[in-house]
Amino acid sequence: MTVSGRRSSTFSRLLRHGFTDPSAAERLLDVPELAAVRGDPVLLDALGATADPDLALRGLVRLAEAQPATERQTFTTTLLSAKPFRDRLLGVLGASEALADHLARHPRDWESLVTYEAVDLHPGVADFERGLADAADAVSLRVAYRRCLLAIAARDVCGTIDVAETAAELADLATATLRAALALARSAAPADAAQCRLAVIAMGKCGGNELNYVSDVDVIFVGEPAEGADEGKALQAATRLASHLMRICSETTVEGTIWPVDANLRPEGRNGPLVRTLSSHLAYYQRWAKTWEFQALLKARAVAGDPELGAQYIAAVSPLVWQAAERENFVPDVQKMRRRVVDNIPAAQVDRELKLGPGGLRDVEFAVQLLQLVHGRSDAGLHSGTTLDALAALAAGGYVGRADAAQLDEAYRFLRAMEHRIQLYRLRRTHLVPEDEADLRRLGRSLGLRTDPVAALNKEWKRHAAVVRRLHEKIFYRPLLDAVAQLAPGEIRLSPKAAGQRLEALGYEDPAAALRHLEALASGVSRKAAIQRTLLPVLLGWFADSADPDAGLLGFRKVSDALGKTPWYLRLLRDEGAAAENLARVLSAGRLAPDLLLRAPEAVALLGDPEGLKPRGRDHLEQEVLAAVGRAGDAEQAVAVARGVRRRELFRTAAADLIGSYGTEDSPREPDPGALVDRVGEAVTDLNAATIAGALRAAVRAEWGDELPTRFAVIGMGRFGGHELGYGSDADVLFVHEPREGVDEQEAARAANRVVTEMRRLLQLPTADPPLLIDADLRPEGKSGPMVRTLKSYAAYYHRWSLVWESQALLRAEPMAGDRELAERFIALVDPLRYPAEGLGEDAVREIRRLKARMESERLPRGADPTLHAKLGRGGLSDVEWTVQLLQMRHGWAEPGLRTPRTREALRAAHAAGLIATEEAQTLEEAWVLATRVRNGVMLVRGRPGDTFPSEPRELAAVGRYLGYGPGHVGEMVDDYRRITRRARAVVEELFYGA
Repeated sequence: MTVSGRRSSTFSRLLRHGFTDPSAAERLLDVPELAAVRGDPVLLDALGATADPDLALRGLVRLAEAQPATERQTFTTTLLSAKPFRDRLLGVLGASEALADHLARHPRDWESLVTYEAVDLHPGVADFERGLADAADAVSLRVAYRRCLLAIAARDVCGTIDVAETAAELADLATATLRAALALARSAAPADAAQCRLAVIAMGKCGGNELNYVSDVDVIFVGEPAEGADEGKALQAATRLASHLMRICSETTVEGTIWPVDANLRPEGRNGPLVRTLSSHLAYYQRWAKTWEFQALLKARAVAGDPELGAQYIAAVSPLVWQAAERENFVPDVQKMRRRVVDNIPAAQVDRELKLGPGGLRDVEFAVQLLQLVHGRSDAGLHSGTTLDALAALAAGGYVGRADAAQLDEAYRFLRAMEHRIQLYRLRRTHLVPEDEADLRRLGRSLGLRTDPVAALNKEWKRHAAVVRRLHEKIFYRPLLDAVAQLAPGEIRLSPKAAGQRLEALGYEDPAAALRHLEALASGVSRKAAIQRTLLPVLLGWFADSADPDAGLLGFRKVSDALGKTPWYLRLLRDEGAAAENLARVLSAGRLAPDLLLRAPEAVALLGDPEGLKPRGRDHLEQEVLAAVGRAGDAEQAVAVARGVRRRELFRTAAADLIGSYGTEDSPREPDPGALVDRVGEAVTDLNAATIAGALRAAVRAEWGDELPTRFAVIGMGRFGGHELGYGSDADVLFVHEPREGVDEQEAARAANRVVTEMRRLLQLPTADPPLLIDADLRPEGKSGPMVRTLKSYAAYYHRWSLVWESQALLRAEPMAGDRELAERFIALVDPLRYPAEGLGEDAVREIRRLKARMESERLPRGADPTLHAKLGRGGLSDVEWTVQLLQMRHGWAEPGLRTPRTREALRAAHAAGLIATEEAQTLEEAWVLATRVRNGVMLVRGRPGDTFPSEPRELAAVGRYLGYGPGHVGEMVDDYRRITRRARAVVEELFYGA
């Protein structure tokens, strides 16, 4: 009973002290090696204070068992009598299984934790060099390194040093280790050492004095010949020394490895020489380096080798770093760098990624480094390689708001502390938060979260990550608003020069105008200004993400001026998450959508409605238009309303197209460009058909009331009939009429002609809404023929005079407005012409080919690049469409699927019928979709139609963004266009010309 009671009592005490496996702990406490200490309550108290009491006890038993019998008493006595030593040792054992393994292999290394003098609390590089001084080879260097690491970890887990000091000590230890490794390499090859001067430049976290427990140590090597030595031979010798240094640190031995030494940040990366002279480094940086390389040089620090050469390197590259913001490609490079690098993280790991995930460490580091590059050219106080020091300097200089900087500092420290403790456990390089409950419990307790550590850890981690997500973009923009707003006492304002520098770096070409817009929007004490100050930091980020930030901000000011007094506008942007981002994308993507929006700014409400960007459909639109026409007082008023509906629907279509092409934070970009083309073509066709129906109704009502003396129909032709209209397309049509019973044919013809004339006039009246141009040039006899004919007249003409090109044009004929039954009879009339029985004869095929060849030589505008003209150029729309139409005319009589006015639908039917191979069909479709997207993109960007890529760089970049090409990739876009259309032309040569 006594034994049982004692065990029960011990079991309970172990539970109270945080052990998760008290039974195993009881057995471990009973080992003979702990006989001298097991009954002392201070031991249980100390174990209970660790991150993982079970782990700490297991490590303690292993260490005690490893002690020589003659020294075990000294160890146990020290453990009980020296509280600082006890806390440090058990703290390490409870946090790091890897360091417990080291102590079991090297049982006397516990003595390095005994000394507790003031000098031991904050050792520097010299202290670590003394700790490594006895290392004679790679193996002994690893043992000495771990011994020093043991002392750092002890200070860390006991709270003697904070996370920034821990990172700095780890960097100092890395510096001492690089020096020791270089000394070993030099002693192994004295002849090489005599031939050269070699400097080791630390980069990345080591250079920034903020290293992790386990991290690659990034370096750059600089070499020069020793006095009198040949430069080529000296560089070879320096390369051998550098390679040996890297192997000493990186190779796995019986004592494991220290860390990989990574020299890939050198000029030309792994393709460049490992060691260069100083002049070679400078030549590369001055001529070839990219912005990210200067960003990396922010952290450059000479740490080992020839101190004079290292100092010369830093002095030479430092000015280049601070001039990077003036380089030509700085803005697109910045746009690319600001995008979070989450694409390469496996989807299952994104939510556990501390470094690269949204709201992770990289967000803070990139934001700080970018602001340093922008403002460091005029403020040397920002020249620090350490993230937290640089953040403090940015706040002190007014470049970042103090409250924002304090929150970011706190979040960064917490996330780095998590990263440190995760890596410390097994001394493995990882940035993933563990999933195992026991690992999370140890991690939470190591950070001081003792009550429900797993839940508390997740809560704190998510809170800090949310802060970083919220602030990492806003810290770019909030000070810009402070620069034009009233500040609280004690806050430092960003100077106009600094604000201008930042706006330039973010892509604004006219920073002075941008600041004026910000002042107009955000200054003052009104509720409206307060909401704008909340919205603008986020909006400015979205504008900066576009090809034309200036236009986005100007458009936003105009919309805000127009709607500022309406109660719902700012509330919509503030409360409907998607509305603000959708508006920013639309305003900064080009001229067409903002122009349409500014004619009726209330259409911004569409951007906040989940259903607002979906097309309405022809029946719905026609019903709305005809109802509005019925309520209007006269024809001009009626068509003004119809054109207003068309403008609203054009905006809806353009906005949906832009948002689908760009994507937003909540919805990715549409992966299928063909789907975007189809949506635009169908939507614009439907709204133009509804508008024409409204104009027809208005023209008839104005003179004849409810019924025209003749039945009347509008037949869509060209892209209109094919449901493939772009934003800038005219509506190609034919007009057909048939006198009503008892009506004189001449009277009917006069009525039909008056209706056509009035419709065209009404649709082109100068108003705020875009005109709808009706083109009837595809009618019989072209411009020389009557504008409108009876069905009988069409039948007579087509029977007697029709040419093969007219039959080809009729492939796109489709009823669009007016008398449906008459339109269907017209379609029945032309079907035999466009799908001739037994197909086209060889004479007709030759004629079509002759016409196409003539069009290619005569209609391409003078000076146009035939490889880049989307409509008439090589492999463009005309090439693909004529090829498909020839297949339709030759085989449509036998293949019902080919009887469609839609190009892609006909192409797929031809493939299904075996008339075209899979690869050829895909090649033609890809080229047709791309050429159509180019035309749509040009119209969206420039606000006027165009068949070639814009020449103005900003417009060209905007078309690129619409097509899915990031900043700086317009050359790739043009190359892709040429490649895709060149392949399409090869298919056309074979299928159309029979080459």
